[in-house]
Amino acid sequence: MSGVSRADRRLLDAGRQTRTMRWMMAIMLFLTVLAGALGLGTLAASRSLDRQLAGRLTVELVEADAAARDRDAAEVLAMLRGDRNVAAARAVDQARLADLLEPWLGQLGNDPDLPMPALIDVDLRDGGDAAVAAMAARVHRIAPAARLDRHATWMAPVTSFMNLLLALAAGIVLLLAVATGTVVVLAARAGLEAHRGTIEVMHMLGSTDVQVARLFQRRIARDTAIGGAIGGVAALAVTALIGMRLSGLGSALASGAALDLLGWVALALLPLVFVALATLAARITILRALGATL
Repeated sequence: MSGVSRADRRLLDAGRQTRTMRWMMAIMLFLTVLAGALGLGTLAASRSLDRQLAGRLTVELVEADAAARDRDAAEVLAMLRGDRNVAAARAVDQARLADLLEPWLGQLGNDPDLPMPALIDVDLRDGGDAAVAAMAARVHRIAPAARLDRHATWMAPVTSFMNLLLALAAGIVLLLAVATGTVVVLAARAGLEAHRGTIEVMHMLGSTDVQVARLFQRRIARDTAIGGAIGGVAALAVTALIGMRLSGLGSALASGAALDLLGWVALALLPLVFVALATLAARITILRALGATL
């Protein structure tokens, strides 16, 4: 049996079972691509957050004497702007600070007798620990009571949560890959049992185990490809819709979760990876079963 005709391909084709297989693969691939999109979007958002917070800190000058506070703030700001490692240094306007504190202090934030800290936002070119420590030492020489708050420190819980989401998405994709392989194995065994008589006739006509396995793996690859195309396209459409909604929120973190070209390519390749996985699982299962029973 050197070739496989259209009639041969129909020998192992069970209509209801084939349709069930396709829809199961469509559901599997829909969930897999969505989980992959969650992981890639979380990874993109995490990297965007890291870029935004790297080297960013705030110098806080707390001084009851407004004149001394303003003098120290001016000296610290001048020192920062003259530092080569400082990309930008901006004094936070006191009126803006009062607006930020209004939910907690009400109109007291505008009281001139209320001591308000002087804040300076700083962007460092090198945000490493050594560079920040050196910067803190220079600031403390001018204002010993000054405090330096690294934005990455107080955003650490958010970063940790995003890493948890990334691990969860990767775990879901892995579990779905295992589930897909299991479904293929069960479908291949069921098909082998349902067509046992046909396979025995094919063997008597000279077909080898490899040729019979090829028929099964072609059918399963076709069903997986059709189901994967349906589920994959639906998941990509849902991902694009969610991406558009996120971009309309006006949040820097949400916008950072948008997938780039490489991310979209990776999602589009997931169905192809699952087709290859299903084909390989079907081939191994059928060859082992035929070798053990026939």
